[in-house]
Amino acid sequence: MLTSKSKGFIDLVRPFTLLAPIIVSICIMIASLIYNSNENLSSVFWFVVLPASISLALLNGASNALNQITDLETDKLSKPYRSIPRGDVKISEATIICILLYLISIVISLMINPIFFLFVSLIIIFTVTYSIPPRLKDKLYFNMVWLGIPRGLLGILASWSVFGNIIHPLPITIGIIAMVYLIGGSITKDITDAKADKLTGTKTLINTYGVRNAAMIALPFMIFPFAFIPMLIHAGFLDFQFIFLSLLVIPSFFVFYLMIRDNTNVNRLENSLSWAFMYATYFLFAFGFSILTITG
Repeated sequence: MLTSKSKGFIDLVRPFTLLAPIIVSICIMIASLIYNSNENLSSVFWFVVLPASISLALLNGASNALNQITDLETDKLSKPYRSIPRGDVKISEATIICILLYLISIVISLMINPIFFLFVSLIIIFTVTYSIPPRLKDKLYFNMVWLGIPRGLLGILASWSVFGNIIHPLPITIGIIAMVYLIGGSITKDITDAKADKLTGTKTLINTYGVRNAAMIALPFMIFPFAFIPMLIHAGFLDFQFIFLSLLVIPSFFVFYLMIRDNTNVNRLENSLSWAFMYATYFLFAFGFSILTITG
C-alpha cells in the first residue's frame, strides 16, 4: 500500500497527463520510421522509440512538478488536495524531483540523436519560462502560445527527428496544425482555475472574457487547422490520404460545445470534461496521422 509521501510524489507528476507525450510521440515516431526508413519496427521499438517517448514524458512530468511548485498559492485556493498544498510533499522535495526528471530526460535524449536533444532542450526552455520569471503563464495570450508551441510544433518535430528529416513539408505542416489546435484547446485547462488564477495574478482567456467568450475566441484555433487540410493538400503540403484528418473538425467543435455547456470538474483528471475531450481529439489526430502515413 502506498504511503501518503509516495502517493504525493506520484501525484506531483500527474500520471494521466503523461499519456499525451507517450501516445503522440510513439505515433509520430512510427510514422517517421515507416516514411523514412526500411528498418523493422520491432528492432528499434524497445531501444529507440520507447526511450525517446519516455524522455518526452519525463520532461512533461518535470514541467508538471515545476508548475505545482510555482503555483502553490493558486493550488491552495483551487486544488488544495494536491500533494504540496496538502503537505505530503515539501517544496524542496518537489524541486529535487523536478530537477531529476529534467536531467534524466536530457540524458536519454542525448542517446537518441543530436537533433532530438536540441528539441528536448528547446521544450525545456519553454516549460521553465512558462512557470518561472518572466513567468509567461501569467501573461494573457502568451500563456496560450507558450503551451501550443512546445506541445504541438516542437513535440511533433522532436518525435519525427528520431528517424526522419525535420526540414520536410510533412512534419512541419502536421506540427503547425497541432500547434494551432493546442493554442486554442489549451484554455480548457483554465476553466476550473478561473477564480484562483484571477486572485493570484494569472490572466487567462477564461478569467478575462468569461467561459463563453473565451470559447468563441478559441474556436477558430481548434477548427481551422483541420478545416484547412483540403487546401494544404491542394497546395502540395500534404498527400491526399490526410484529408481524413479534416473530420477532426467534428470532435473539435464538440470540445467548444462542452466548454460553454459543461464546466464541471472531472476529479480523476483534475480538470474539466472539455479538457479531457480536447486531449482525446489530439490523440486521434496523432493516431490518425500515423495510420494514414503507414497506409499511404
